[in-house]
Amino acid sequence: MEAAAVFASAPPLSTRGQSYSSFSRSSHCFQFLQLNPLKCKHSRTFSVHASASAADDSVVTLLDYGAGNVRSLRNAIHFLGCNIKDVQTPEDILNAKRLIFPGVGAFAPAMDVLNKKGLAEALCAYIQQDRPFLGICLGLQLLFESSEENGPVKGLGLIPGVVGRFDSSNGCRVPHIGWNAIKLTKDSEILDDIGSSHVYFVHSYCAIPSDDNKEWISSTCNYGDDFIASVRRGNVHAVQFHPEKSGEVGLSVLRRFLYPKSETTKTGASPRNATKLAKRVIACLDVRTNDKGDLIVTKGDQYDVREQTAENEVRNLGKPVDLAGQYYKDGADEVSFLNITGFRDFPLGDLPMLQVLRYASENCFVPLTVGGGIRDFTDGNGRHYSSLEVASEYFRSGADKISIGSDAVYAAEEYLKTKVKTGKSSLEQISRVYGNQAVVVSIDPRRVYLRDPNEVEFKSIKVTNPGPHGLEYAWYQCTVNGGREGRPIGAYELAKAVEELGAGEILLNCIDCDGQGKGFDIDLIKLISDAVSIPVIASSGAGAVEHFSEVFSKTNASAALAAGIFHRKEVPIQSVKEYLLKEGIEVRM
Repeated sequence: MEAAAVFASAPPLSTRGQSYSSFSRSSHCFQFLQLNPLKCKHSRTFSVHASASAADDSVVTLLDYGAGNVRSLRNAIHFLGCNIKDVQTPEDILNAKRLIFPGVGAFAPAMDVLNKKGLAEALCAYIQQDRPFLGICLGLQLLFESSEENGPVKGLGLIPGVVGRFDSSNGCRVPHIGWNAIKLTKDSEILDDIGSSHVYFVHSYCAIPSDDNKEWISSTCNYGDDFIASVRRGNVHAVQFHPEKSGEVGLSVLRRFLYPKSETTKTGASPRNATKLAKRVIACLDVRTNDKGDLIVTKGDQYDVREQTAENEVRNLGKPVDLAGQYYKDGADEVSFLNITGFRDFPLGDLPMLQVLRYASENCFVPLTVGGGIRDFTDGNGRHYSSLEVASEYFRSGADKISIGSDAVYAAEEYLKTKVKTGKSSLEQISRVYGNQAVVVSIDPRRVYLRDPNEVEFKSIKVTNPGPHGLEYAWYQCTVNGGREGRPIGAYELAKAVEELGAGEILLNCIDCDGQGKGFDIDLIKLISDAVSIPVIASSGAGAVEHFSEVFSKTNASAALAAGIFHRKEVPIQSVKEYLLKEGIEVRM
C-alpha cells in the first residue's frame, strides 16, 4: 500500500491491547521524514547469532517500521498460532528465524527509515543468505532497484526492475483496489492453495515482468497489463497482494510460510472461478448508540434510524462485532462501519467504536472501512488534534480505509473556489500519509428536479424516471451532517474535485433511494463512475439480487454496498454472488 510523500509515526492516543514497535512509539508528535533516496549497502560482514526466542517455532519476527496499520497482519499471525517479535534493531533482523516485512507507506520514506535505522543493510544480508522471508505489498516493491513513486528512488536492489505507476489511460482505475486473479508461473510453495482464487490487492504502483527478473517471478496478475504478483527465490518470498486481507485463501498463504514442513498445510487448491478483477459486494454497518447507551447496528429510511412507533426507539439490527464476523463468514468482500453515534465534538473519545474495530479485525480477514466524524477538532482543554491524528488512531485500531463525508465537501468547495490545494484538509492530509487508496470519500446527494438543465450551474442530466409534474432533468445536490444540510455543490463537481485532492475511492449514496429497496440510482452512479478514474462504490436502494446485476451491467461501478437487506436476512450475500455469477459477472466465491 503506497502513501504519498510523507508518513507519520504517532504515539498511542488511547489504550491498546497490544504493543507496537519502538519506531511507532518513538515520538510524541508526527515525524515528517526527509525524502533523500539512500542507496542500500550490500554488506556481507554481518554475523548471525540466533537468540533463544528466535529459535522458538512459534515466533515470527515482524519488521513494522511504524508507517501505518499492520494490526490485521498481527491478528492473522496470532490467529494461526504464532507469536510476534518486533524488529527494534538491525540485530533483530539478523537473529530472526522467519521474517515478515509488511510494507505499509510510501517507497521513499520507507527506504529512508530502513537506511537511517540501519535496517536496509541487515535486510539485504538476511535475504542474500536465503533465509525465510515474506514481503507484503510495499515489502515486495522495495526489493527492486528503484521506484518512480515521488522519485526516482533507489530500492534495495535485490531484484532487477523499476516500480512504476499503473497507466490509467487504458481505462483501468487507479488505485488497483479489489479481488483479482493471479497466474502462477512456477512452484511458489506458499501459493499452492490459491489455485484460481481471487486475492486482495490495493496499490497504485507495480513491478513489470522482464527478461532480467523472470527468474524471480512466481505469479503475475493482469490489470490492463501484466504485473508481478509474487516473487520467489529459495526461501525468499514476496507478494504484491495482502494475504491478511484475502480471507481463507490469504490465511493459507501465511500458514504455508509459517509452517512450511507441516503436512496439515497440504490441503490442495480448491477449484475457483477467478479470471480477472471481481466486482465487490460490501456489507455496511451503521453503528450508533441506542437510547440505553448500547452500541448497535441500525439502518435508516432516508437517513431516519428511528422506528415509526409510539416509543420512537432507534432501530436495532444487532451487535456490530457479531454482524461483522458473520458477514466475513458469509463472503462479504469488505465490511464498512459508518459511525453515526455521538462523539462528534471529540472523535478520539469514541473508545467503543475503536474497540469495535479492534475486536472485528481479530476475526475478519477482509478489508475494514470506517467513517464518521474524522476531521480536525479541539478538545475541551484546548488541545488541537489534526484529522491525520484521528485517522491514525482508527488505522491502528484495525481500519484499512477511512471514509470522509462532510469534511470532504467543505474541502472541495474551497478548492473549486480557489483552485489551490492547501494540503491542510483532512482528505489531503490522510491521503498524503497513508496513500489515496486508504481514503474513501462518502458523497450523500439528493435529487433536485429541473424544468431546464440550464437552470443551475452544476452538472445536470436527463433522468430515466421523471420527477414531480413530469420534470425530466435533475442535478444531485450534495449534503452534509447526515443529509440534514444541502450545500451549493453537485455530486459531479464534488467527485471530480475530491479525486484531484487525493481520494482513492468514492462511496456514492443517494438519499432519495436510501432504505427504499427499489434499486440503486443508476443515473447517478453512471454519471459519477464515468466522470472519475478512481473506483466508485454504489450505495443506497438495493432490495433484490437483480439490483446488483443491474448496477454492474449498466454502470462502471467497481463495488456495490448494502445494509438493511443483509441485516434483516432478506437477501443473503451468497445469493447475491451466485446470481451475479450466473449473469456472467465476475465475483469472488
